[in-house]
Amino acid sequence: MQNLHPAELARWLAPDAGSSAPGAPLLLDVREHWEYALCSLPGSVHVPMREIPARLNELDPLRPIVCICHHGVRSLQVAMFLEHRGFESVFNLQGGVDGWAREVDHTMPIY
Repeated sequence: MQNLHPAELARWLAPDAGSSAPGAPLLLDVREHWEYALCSLPGSVHVPMREIPARLNELDPLRPIVCICHHGVRSLQVAMFLEHRGFESVFNLQGGVDGWAREVDHTMPIY
């Protein structure tokens, strides 16, 4: 499991990321429903943290996964959980959507 800063994720997701970038990651947002309704990264998949164990079979263990929450604490726990279950390429968005809003997308609501 690796921590990923918002600017690093933005470069990874950029259309011109180049051939050296790993495949497109699954952006796994583990926040609560009300939080996800306020704001989210485009293309993210919403699975609240408490539902992860029951929905593990919906995730591809070979695809890079970036776990996302509000500040990066819950997503760190989910990232470690996935890694301990054999997921090969797991990242935690350090600073979460708050960091993303402050560093990358200044139009995203901050809560």
